[in-house]
Amino acid sequence: MLGYIKFADALSAAFGKVFGWLIVLMTFGVSYEVFVRYVLGSPTPWALDVSFIMYGTLFMLGGAYTLSRGGHVRGDFLYRLWPVRVQAAVDGFLYIIFFFPGVLASIFAGWKYAEKSWRFGEVSVNSPAGVPIYQFKSVIVVAGVLLAVQGLAQLFRCILAMRDGVWLEAAEDVEETEALLMKQMTAASDHPDMK
Repeated sequence: MLGYIKFADALSAAFGKVFGWLIVLMTFGVSYEVFVRYVLGSPTPWALDVSFIMYGTLFMLGGAYTLSRGGHVRGDFLYRLWPVRVQAAVDGFLYIIFFFPGVLASIFAGWKYAEKSWRFGEVSVNSPAGVPIYQFKSVIVVAGVLLAVQGLAQLFRCILAMRDGVWLEAAEDVEETEALLMKQMTAASDHPDMK
């Protein structure tokens, strides 16, 4: 199980970090569009569609990465008070009952949408540029598969936590600004010169 968890975490991290660079491309693309639209008075016919495609791709392919790092929103006002084994049992149950059926539905429905889109060479109807979107519909399937792979790793984490009574921590490669500020405040208050 540990080997699979490491594999799934690494796969999710690779996709998340590679496609995270879409933020930079989106920034340049939107900035270019704003410049040519408002300074040169010559808007592009493709900017809106391309920004939607890049944002959607980033959002969908970042889901498994976020799951691997425990970054999805959770209503944990009660959950955090439970013993680890209870947390793991509830999480495991919810993965089996809700997560996997939803992800599998996304994969199968996405496959149908993508297959039809590729067959017809679908283009966007939102702009005169006719931006192709069939490749974007394939992202639904890829995102679903990545979520299924990572979801199985999370289920394995639950099994290990039920057995051991402690959570297997996810890798920390990104940290919330709030958590960083709390660490800095704690370090500053523990410093001898600050007392």
